[in-house]
Parts: sequence; C-alpha cells; structure tokens
Amino acid sequence: MSLIRTTLPRPVEVTAVLPELAAWARPAMRLHPRPGSPSARDSSVGGPLLWPAAEPWPHCEDARLHVDSGFRRSPTEVRLRRALASRWRPGAPAPTLTPEEEALQERSAALLAERLEAGPPGPAECPVPMLPVAQLFLRDVPLLRPPGQADLLQILWCPYEHEPAYKPSTALFWRSAAEVGDILATPPEPYEADYPGYVPEPCVLAPEAITDYPNLLDLGPELQLVLGDRSRWQAAGADVDSSYAEDPHEFYMTHLGQAPGWKVGGWPPWGRTDPNPRYCAVCEAQMIPLLTIASWEWGGGEGHSWAPREDQAAALADSHYAGQDPSQPTKVEVGSTDNMQIYVCPTSPEHPHTDLVQ
Repeated sequence: MSLIRTTLPRPVEVTAVLPELAAWARPAMRLHPRPGSPSARDSSVGGPLLWPAAEPWPHCEDARLHVDSGFRRSPTEVRLRRALASRWRPGAPAPTLTPEEEALQERSAALLAERLEAGPPGPAECPVPMLPVAQLFLRDVPLLRPPGQADLLQILWCPYEHEPAYKPSTALFWRSAAEVGDILATPPEPYEADYPGYVPEPCVLAPEAITDYPNLLDLGPELQLVLGDRSRWQAAGADVDSSYAEDPHEFYMTHLGQAPGWKVGGWPPWGRTDPNPRYCAVCEAQMIPLLTIASWEWGGGEGHSWAPREDQAAALADSHYAGQDPSQPTKVEVGSTDNMQIYVCPTSPEHPHTDLVQ
C-alpha cells in the first residue's frame, strides 16, 4: 500500500504527566481512509469485496424497514451527486456528468422507477442487499485477531436505520483470501438507501500503528481528579495552552485521549452514554473494540491536531469546496455524525459480534 499518513506527535507525552496511564495504553491502528479506486484484493472502506461467486450475498431480512422510506435515491445516485459536488468550483460553470455517469444515472432511475411502480414490497420481497463497509486484510492490519486460518475481515451493513437504536444492522465475515476462487463480479445493491451517510464512498487505506489512551469517562473518579490537577501538568513541564488552565481535562480530551477516525482496536469513544461494557451472548466474556466506523477523521478547531502530517494544510484551510471536506473522506455519517463501534468476543472471534453508536 503506497498511501502514507502519519499522526503528529502529541503536544504532551501522556505518561509524563500521569505515569499511571501507562497501564491503560492500548495498541490501535488508524486506517486513514482516503478517496480512491480500491480493487477486491485491497483493504478498503466502501470498496469491492473479495466475495466468492458461489456464496450468497448478505441481505437484510427486516421487512418493516423497506416500505416508503421517503428517500427514493439509490446508492448509484448518491455517488453521482457526490461526484458532481466534488467538481464544483466558485465562479466556474456548473459541473456535468460524463457520458458514462449519465448512463449509470439512467439505468439507476429505470430500476428505481420499476421498483416503485410495483408498490410496497411484500414479505417475499423484503430482503435488501447489504452494502460493503470495510474490507481489511491481515497483511495490512496485523492488529486483527482472526479465527483459524482466516486473514480477511469483511463488514457490511443495511443502509436503513433499525429500531430501537436507529442504526444500520451490521454483518461480519472472516475468511481466508487464498480460498476465494471466482469473485462475484456484480454484487446486488439496494434500490434505495435511508440517507446518503449510509453509502460509503470507495476509499483506499493507509494503516498506521499508534498507542491509544482512554476516553476521560473510562478513567474513573480518582484518575480524573489527578488529571484535572494543573500542578501535576506543570510539574511534568507540560506546555498546556493557557486556554485550558481551568480545565486540563478538556486538553486531554482534545489532544491526547482516544484517537478519532476509523481505527482498529484502541479505546472507544463515549458521549451519548457513559462507558457501557458489552458482553458476549455466548460465553458472557466482556467484548473488546474491533473497529470504529467514524463520521469524521478529526474534529474542528483544535481537534485538527489529529489530522495526519500529510493533511495538515488541508485541515487548516479556511474553506473547503462542496463535497471536499478532508475530514470526511468516506462520506459516512452514523446517526448524528457519531461513531459506530464494532465489538467482538476476545475468547472467540466466531461468537456473534455486537455494535454500539456513540
């Protein structure tokens, strides 16, 4: 993989201020997805999957979701609108579709019209093809812990929100890449999506190993109290900006704890709820974070310190063209620009996974 992204050194060495946090460090890999044209044999977000031609494609079976969503836009139409938006420039003529894109648009519109003319789906018609979210090869992301001889993780989701948590349902597959013969050339796609944020844009990856530290809420009262003691930071010689003088916690949360963006392993984000452990439905072991599906790669304001070295100029730019915000390369928006955390059982990755939006 030729794409390289490098997280800048943190403005303060965490364990110099709070040596107790050394025991809380976790390995993680920031995936750094960036728009591209991945193949089925590449690690990717939203790209084609190395899916066996003889294996059925995953479908969502929940018929309640697929009656009159009110959106009426196919994944193809979502991607075409993004392509147009990405070509817009101030003062320039309105961009147009290429002949190939126009053909795609006409085909997509015909399929959608045919489906809508048929009326609401009946019980036999309800399965909806799921969309690829991520494909990760062990060679690129060695932090994965696959079962048996597997060396490939594939994650898909249904582009409709499911009650009661109002999030896409997810499907997770481990497989051995060497055992895949003929590849499914044209996977089925849903005729519409709940909204554009559930249609990932194809991205190549630049995996980077980092050390991740926990969200403030994971630390507990005693460590939070120590972390909020400004004299502790001063004693360590930490040059904390004066704007954080009254609240070192905020400095920790903005610059040090829990790396943002798409990542494997590490610590989960919290915000919608306090820390909420997940337990395996089979063996009751406490589950561990596998993958963070993020709406943003870094935050605004001082949160741009998490933008990789190679993206700092773009992150600091005063404005971005429509559809070109570098902090949202995948165009994924989970919930209200939240994160989806995929959890797996540490005892057996083959036990059912779970997910949580934060």
